[in-house]
Amino acid sequence: MPMDAHDIEQMIKAAIPDAQVTIRDLAGDGDHYAATVISEAFRGKSRVQQHQLVYQSLRGQMGDVLHALALQTGVPDPR
Repeated sequence: MPMDAHDIEQMIKAAIPDAQVTIRDLAGDGDHYAATVISEAFRGKSRVQQHQLVYQSLRGQMGDVLHALALQTGVPDPR
């Protein structure tokens, strides 16, 4: 069963409460998404560590219910 974009967003926000999350369905099949996640929690972390935090938030759904997630992460711009 495909995973809904809203579910992905909610899982990420549950684990990273301040996250600004944008999800796009790349193929229209509910299996291939692109996500942009911006969070202060990423400050001082390498890109790999940032991605690991997001993947951990998905609680094992990657490679199973969620086939592919193109991920971009970053910290908020200071204003």
